[in-house]
Amino acid sequence: MARQERAIRTKLAILKAAAAVFDERGYEAATIGEVLTRAGVTKGALYFHFPSKQALAEGVLRQQFAAVSIPPSACRLQSLVDTGLMVAYQMRRDPMVSAVARLSLEQDMRAEFGITALTEWIKATEYLLTEAAEQGELLPHVVPADTAWLFSGAWTGVQIYSTMLAGREDLEARVVSLFEHLLPSIAVPAVLNSLVISVDRALELGAESERLAAEAAEAAEADA
Repeated sequence: MARQERAIRTKLAILKAAAAVFDERGYEAATIGEVLTRAGVTKGALYFHFPSKQALAEGVLRQQFAAVSIPPSACRLQSLVDTGLMVAYQMRRDPMVSAVARLSLEQDMRAEFGITALTEWIKATEYLLTEAAEQGELLPHVVPADTAWLFSGAWTGVQIYSTMLAGREDLEARVVSLFEHLLPSIAVPAVLNSLVISVDRALELGAESERLAAEAAEAAEADA
């Protein structure tokens, strides 16, 4: 069991190091050597988990949902908002989330790995919107699949513009504005008025996530 836990920690350390390198340099410029240096592991340990740079990139992309955790909410539209705010918060602070965004939009990556990251986010958004519709949170005309595509595309555009024009410094505020503009067209008034959509909400979600992660890390160290 101890060996298995060490292997899990090693794999996560490699993924975090790879994410940081991919985020800073992009896929093509990233090197296995730099990942090794940052992770502080041997080449054998890295290749045991990830036999190639492509496998490393795929591993980072698979972490896109594991890296984003939000508190449970009975209101599915609030969950949608919280997810968008949390991703915006972490994209500015967590290389894993930022790397996924960069990898999924790079032309070379799209050619090599397809459009998995983008389609997975569309599916996740559609799932929340479908549940919202079943709970009576959406206006009658809303088609979850169409709205999910639109929301995902608009969110991606917002983060690209924020990255290019402001170095993501205004990303949370821009995502708040996105939700404030789009949600009135899909949410029933009673639900719309109950939603918490603010930069402060993003900061609260981020702080709580970091607190839980720190507690988990402390517990893991105590068990080591």
